[in-house]
Amino acid sequence: MPSEIVQTREGLSACLAIRRAVFVEEQQVPEDEEMDDWDRLPVGEEAAPVHILVRTDEGTPVATARVIPYAEGTAKIQRVAVLASHRQQGYGTAAMAAAEAAARRLGFVRAVLDAQLQAEGFYRQLGYRRVSDEVFLDAGIEHVRMAKVLQGGEASVEA
Repeated sequence: MPSEIVQTREGLSACLAIRRAVFVEEQQVPEDEEMDDWDRLPVGEEAAPVHILVRTDEGTPVATARVIPYAEGTAKIQRVAVLASHRQQGYGTAAMAAAEAAARRLGFVRAVLDAQLQAEGFYRQLGYRRVSDEVFLDAGIEHVRMAKVLQGGEASVEA
């Protein structure tokens, strides 16, 4: 499963199309809540977004994730999405592995994410643990905050 760090407008458009299909169309998240200022290509700034794109072996874009700076030593992985037609085939795991690798390369030692409650088990299998006491709503969908130590550092992460 080829994955890449997006460097082109075409790659970014593919990531946004996957997110639009999954979050806006399938889950009914308002587009103005889904798309934000982090949806840009990095232009050399220190606090730049990293967009991950996963393709089928034939080259079709099917999954995406985004990594942004969160706190000292901590990255936030967001907007993890896999097209419905390609779920349960390892593409989400590939997107997460690429996102974590990118975060490590940028020097982050921890990752946090806000998992949809129905996806908590997926992230738990990848080594994330819940750090929020309460379930919270984001775009009308129940979420929990989860965290994982990527390298070194302390095991605890502020919720």
